[in-house]
Amino acid sequence: MKVIPDSSVLIALASIGKLELIPEVFSEGNVIIPEAVHREVVEEGKGRQGAEEVRNADWISSREVSDRSQVKLLKAQLDVGEAQVIALADEINADLLLLDEKEAREIAREMDLRVLGTVGILIRAKKGSLIDSLQKELEHLKNVANFRIGQTLYEKALAEVSEVD
Repeated sequence: MKVIPDSSVLIALASIGKLELIPEVFSEGNVIIPEAVHREVVEEGKGRQGAEEVRNADWISSREVSDRSQVKLLKAQLDVGEAQVIALADEINADLLLLDEKEAREIAREMDLRVLGTVGILIRAKKGSLIDSLQKELEHLKNVANFRIGQTLYEKALAEVSEVD
């Protein structure tokens, strides 16, 4: 399974000390990030949450996107990291993209690419007994990583793992 995460997912999970959930949830996964994501998180993000964690993660490999024309087209609507994630996924026939931004997710789905976000990873982690409480991790995301999650999604996620008050 080829899994391609965007910067926001890597940073959010690293912020709450849960970056390792990616290889744990996708144990058969080959986690690949495009150059722009590596540059954004590790180089430009030096000293910030996620930079060292991603740099030291031996389970993440970085790859250059060959199809620069597709990246250029996607950059008309998305930032360079998201554009490269989608272009690379299309190029290498990835199994799953890890994206949080709504517009990027919609474009990926229009291209018939499978998408999961940070909340989806945490749901899978809870179902796989990799975390004790989804609610605790969502609250941690909101408070520590300033992660925005709508009330409807929050409640739906908790209901999916039977953590409803």
